[in-house]
Amino acid sequence: MTPNTLWKQLHVQVLAAIVAGFLLGHFFPEFATLMKPFGDGFIRLIKMVVPPLIFCTVVVGIAGMTDLKQVGRTGGYALLFFELVTTLALIAGMVVADGLQLGSGMHIDPTSIDTHSVAGYAASKAQSFSAFLLSMIPNSAIEAFAKGDILQVLLFSILFGFALNRCGEKCAAMFTLVETTEHVLFSIIRIIMKLAPLGAFGAIAFTIGKHGLATMLPLGKLLLMFYLTCFGFVVIVLALVARLHGFGLWPLLRYLHEEFLVVLGTSSSDAVLPNVMTKMEALGIEKHAVALVLPTGFSFNMIGTSIYLSMAAVFIAQATDTPMNLWQQLALLGVLMLTSKGARGVTGSGFIVLAATLSAVDIVPVSGLALVFGIDHFMSLGRALTNLAGNCVAAVVVAKWAGDLDQEQLKSQLKRPAA
Repeated sequence: MTPNTLWKQLHVQVLAAIVAGFLLGHFFPEFATLMKPFGDGFIRLIKMVVPPLIFCTVVVGIAGMTDLKQVGRTGGYALLFFELVTTLALIAGMVVADGLQLGSGMHIDPTSIDTHSVAGYAASKAQSFSAFLLSMIPNSAIEAFAKGDILQVLLFSILFGFALNRCGEKCAAMFTLVETTEHVLFSIIRIIMKLAPLGAFGAIAFTIGKHGLATMLPLGKLLLMFYLTCFGFVVIVLALVARLHGFGLWPLLRYLHEEFLVVLGTSSSDAVLPNVMTKMEALGIEKHAVALVLPTGFSFNMIGTSIYLSMAAVFIAQATDTPMNLWQQLALLGVLMLTSKGARGVTGSGFIVLAATLSAVDIVPVSGLALVFGIDHFMSLGRALTNLAGNCVAAVVVAKWAGDLDQEQLKSQLKRPAA
């Protein structure tokens, strides 16, 4: 491969943009903060297309099915897998924080903490289970698309797909329209993805320029252990899950290397959702399974966010000398099992969920949020990368459970060398 051909590869461009953004942020921090609109603009362009794209993908997948019971079976398996894996992730974060006593010895008085930086987050409240379910139902279909609420869009899309399936030949023209619109939207995504290097450059330059590497040093132990826990969960738990289901984790991650590099630059797994859906379908997963599992997983299967939530909560308790017995930790775990399902793959969402959780349990002082606020942005990158890995593994596993996977095509695609 010649240097000119190599440079045309998206992952090479993104990697170069990340390095350039890092250098600009380190040596010219004030100028680097002006690059923020590039990162924000790229994310907004992707989010602009995601709701209608999910609608079209889900509708085409369900409306084209001959056995609608298969759709329900796939959805049920997905929710079961999500709950099992995220619960394991919550426990892993709690065990690591407890075992290493990450916050012990800081002896911080909760009343002495400056909470101005987190005042808005501290007001967050956790939803009850019924309120959470009701929040999935939009006041109108148009509102769901306007807000970009993926779960609301998903609910409307499933209902629309079932209704279109029942109409049969009478609605064939509508099916063709939705299918054609889907192709147009994927074409738009391909155009937007050409801007991924610019988005990655802007996001990295702003982060390093504004926060600097020095901001990580005081809480470096927590940050380091968070990344090691995420890495360990991926290479041990997810790799074991993959092996037990007949495929290798590393070939899957290599297959999606461009998407991981985009997430590395933008700290948002939402930025690659459309591309990941296309690639997972190319692996041999049925269209309806991809359409159900991935969008749902980006709200319900947030493995990295789950690790962060339990680890940060225990860290704050230890740093403020707040004792927690076993029952209190189990109560915290129970609340986290609910609140973690409301996190979305957007930068900062994990911190909002953490604030809501601490407000709900009333065990750990909410003012302690200020202790982790300074490094939250650096943690969001680990959350996004781990979330993406977990959802890609989930898509393959759930498809195999439900019989929606062409295993020969999966093996063939994963054996191909990376582009």
